Amino acid sequence: MSGGRERDMSDPFETLAVGDPIEGAEFAVSRASIRAFCDASLDYNPLHLDDDYMAGNFGRTSFGGVIMHGMTNFGLITRMLTDWAYDRGALHRRLETRWRSPVKPGDAIRPRAVVKAKQTTGAARWVTLDVVVSNQRGETIATGEALVEFPPS
Repeated sequence: MSGGRERDMSDPFETLAVGDPIEGAEFAVSRASIRAFCDASLDYNPLHLDDDYMAGNFGRTSFGGVIMHGMTNFGLITRMLTDWAYDRGALHRRLETRWRSPVKPGDAIRPRAVVKAKQTTGAARWVTLDVVVSNQRGETIATGEALVEFPPS
């Protein structure tokens, strides 16, 4: 019970608990998927297309080959969040991410989230989520935090 009222277990916000997981779809990264993102975003940076260019060093960084756009991670996380939120009558309101490691053709990445906190205000109910994207080796590719708004009860 909360505030002397019965909890409505048919209310998706009320059924959530801190620690509940959210699982996104796996995405297989290929040169074709990287090129498709280049075409969609109009970002033809040689980081994403040119093996010879990527054979060099960038300051103290060497990627060892072409890399996927970081915004592809953002898109995968957004898809996971909106699919999860909309099914519950909620709206994805904010996402902040930090890229941790490059993603290369042949990698398979998957976004996941965990309910970090719930809060009710006069106008809405909010869920804060910790977000992580991992590759097939379990390495963290990106981390972040998201905010989802549920309508008032």
